[in-house]
Amino acid sequence: MEWSDEAFVLAVRPHGENAAVLTALTRDHGRHAGLVAGRNSLGQRGILLPGNELRVRWRARLAEHLGHWRCEPARLRAGGLFDDAARLAGLSAACALLEGALAERQPYPGLFASLTRLLDSLGGGSAWLGGYVTWELNLLRELGFGLDLTACAATGAVEDLRYVSPKTGRAVSGAAGAPYRDRLLPLPAFLVARARRTGAVEASVEEILQGLAVTGYFLERHVFAEKERALPPARDRLLDCITRYTTRSCGI
Repeated sequence: MEWSDEAFVLAVRPHGENAAVLTALTRDHGRHAGLVAGRNSLGQRGILLPGNELRVRWRARLAEHLGHWRCEPARLRAGGLFDDAARLAGLSAACALLEGALAERQPYPGLFASLTRLLDSLGGGSAWLGGYVTWELNLLRELGFGLDLTACAATGAVEDLRYVSPKTGRAVSGAAGAPYRDRLLPLPAFLVARARRTGAVEASVEEILQGLAVTGYFLERHVFAEKERALPPARDRLLDCITRYTTRSCGI
């Protein structure tokens, strides 16, 4: 069996002396793994990095076999981020989440497209942090756990949305949530604006971290707990990088 596709590198793990198991998100064939020969060669080292975009050919005698990759570079995105620790951490976190969350060999065309947009934003501009949080919301939605952040779950109000219910994933207004605020997740305004598609809203570092707390809670509870896994360490490293920001606004 053999096919060709476009792919993003998600993870690379050594296999034997000079081979690797490459896990990639392909446009038409989903999350797929296979062996790559010559991982220590100069030509492969710069290619087999998470986030890099490749043209791949996968071949195996039977469809259920691990198979072998033949890879050609299409766009080597990772190298351009080596001088920006936070953006590189964002790339690594996104790849690690996909590698750990997605079912193998199931197509996810929406996630392939959204990952492309996220990596484009990492390559330039100041709006990538808000875009990253929105990307995690989209990941939840694509996996069947979309959050409703457009109206209060208790009253139907669309103004003063300040919390997210950890049970339902729905927004709660300030008035309705006040008696229970210690049990609710803070909802930053930029996520409400994103959910309503009402345009750009600036966010502080604290609000970005609040947004990541919301998405992280539901990713851990509904996606990774089902697989008996914790959130990947790469996502924790992203949080560490963001907390080191000293600017008052991250830009959305």
